[in-house]
Amino acid sequence: MGRHSLPDGYATDGSGDGSPPRRRRTVVIATMLVLAVAAGTAVAVQGGVLSFSKSCEDSAVRLTVMASPDIAPAVRAVADKARTDETRSDGHCLHVQVVARDSYKVADALSAGTRTPDYQIWLPDSDLWLDRATGSGDGIPVVPGDSIASSPVTLALVPSAAKALGWPKKKYSWAELMASSMESDKVRLGAADPGRSATGLLALTSIAASSDKQGGDSDTRVAATAKLLAQRTSDGDTQVLETLAQDSSGAEEGNPQRNQAVLLSEQAAFAHNAGSTGGGKLALFYPKDGTPLLNYPYTLVNGKELSTSESRAALRFMTLLGEESAQRTLEKHGFRTTDGTAGESLVSSAGGRKPQPYTASPATAPSAAELQETLGMWTITVQSARLTTVVDASGSMATVVPGRNQSRMDVTKASLIQALGQFTPNDEIGLWEFATTLDGAKDYRRLVPTARLGDPAKGGTHREKLAAAFAALQPVPDGATGLYDTTLAAYKEAQSTYVKGKFNAVVILTDGSNQDDNSISRSGLIAELKRIADPERPVPLLAIAVGPDADREEVEEIAKVTGGGGYQVNDPAEIQAVILQAVMTAGQGGRAPQE
Repeated sequence: MGRHSLPDGYATDGSGDGSPPRRRRTVVIATMLVLAVAAGTAVAVQGGVLSFSKSCEDSAVRLTVMASPDIAPAVRAVADKARTDETRSDGHCLHVQVVARDSYKVADALSAGTRTPDYQIWLPDSDLWLDRATGSGDGIPVVPGDSIASSPVTLALVPSAAKALGWPKKKYSWAELMASSMESDKVRLGAADPGRSATGLLALTSIAASSDKQGGDSDTRVAATAKLLAQRTSDGDTQVLETLAQDSSGAEEGNPQRNQAVLLSEQAAFAHNAGSTGGGKLALFYPKDGTPLLNYPYTLVNGKELSTSESRAALRFMTLLGEESAQRTLEKHGFRTTDGTAGESLVSSAGGRKPQPYTASPATAPSAAELQETLGMWTITVQSARLTTVVDASGSMATVVPGRNQSRMDVTKASLIQALGQFTPNDEIGLWEFATTLDGAKDYRRLVPTARLGDPAKGGTHREKLAAAFAALQPVPDGATGLYDTTLAAYKEAQSTYVKGKFNAVVILTDGSNQDDNSISRSGLIAELKRIADPERPVPLLAIAVGPDADREEVEEIAKVTGGGGYQVNDPAEIQAVILQAVMTAGQGGRAPQE
């Protein structure tokens, strides 16, 4: 599918630069190490061997690690050995408790920032969760370090399905593998929800990139894959394994409730095969255009709140996980080294076999923009959207965009038309415009009703009617920004026409603050939105402040009480990418209105 850039505020350091594994953070952690050492002895921190003859129980520094469930057992084994061996940091024994928790749950909690975490270290399965945890920057701060292990994302199949696709001799790209597995429903394919699983999201992003290289209508092919996966999606990686057929005896071959193939990490296949026999073992395809890696970044949480002893102990445990004995423990649990290399025994146990290209270099890590676009596509494709688009038509929209020979309105229209192509015929979209005294005493006017894009309309389809309406938008020469009354009216109509089972939202684009002195006040608007917001019928406001004169803080304050959010774009050309990102963010888990 097409690739589009998000605003600079959504970019991340060094992603997509072509140098796997993704985002080495040695400098960041080294800086923290220097700060910790400044208060004491460098040798003590780096070696952790000083002893002041205190008993371990009296002198122990206690840390809690929140770890992805797949790597938690291996990290716990390292922590238990450190306790048994009385491993020390600056004379203090190291007591580390490891708690297994899904990475998406930790990321969402950190992003919300509503509760001080009771852990000091986080080990998600991928650094893509760090972007989600950081969010708008208002949550709990995290400081990412280097990876401690890795595992490639693969396609795992029960033996009969693997044989049908020519395993192990036949090699496929991601796009070819999806096409072959979907052909005439030859293989029933499942996946973990890309909104909750790094494996699912990385695989879907790889499929999209691979389909792009094939040319043609790649968007349609990827959307078709997403639709297929959505029918057989599980909440997480553990649950998706439970959907597999249990043996190759044929007893479950005709059961449509059982998958024959799943998108899975090599480590998850390794763990599954360790507990299976014969026909229950999985075979792995490693796509020839590269497998992305889960990379398990060691991450400090709320670092400024840690004591000197806790900071040193956290850094000591990081170095411990990189030592040879700890790396052997990780390998025994099915993990590769941080650069993606693995021994033949590990790969064979996981279900890999020559000539599958399991020794090839990992795929270049997708950028944050590519991941967000894929997840936005997933949200839109899987859960059809019902959006009321509300566009500022005040006179300031005639302002020329710096560096372009076009007005804000012209660039906004082009971006909206481009965004329209990302939606399916089942999505429902309508259009309002607003400016003071636009329609008598009202600041707003309904131009196109909210309806299915695929529905017939005069001269074509609703999509074509809407595109023509976008193209016809013009600034009102003497019009000012009537934001507050318009927002409330659009929200109430979206609530009254709410469609269950769809992602209902109001998308507001404005290039200025409210300028209607006769409208409801900001505090009155917020109070009314808070009063009428219904968690059972969620309609998040997705408010986009366009241009340097717009007030992001204002639209954020208004939108957040509905479970939505405010966004800033300086160039209207960025609007279509931000709409996808906003839909993705608001669609994750159906966030409830905030108090």
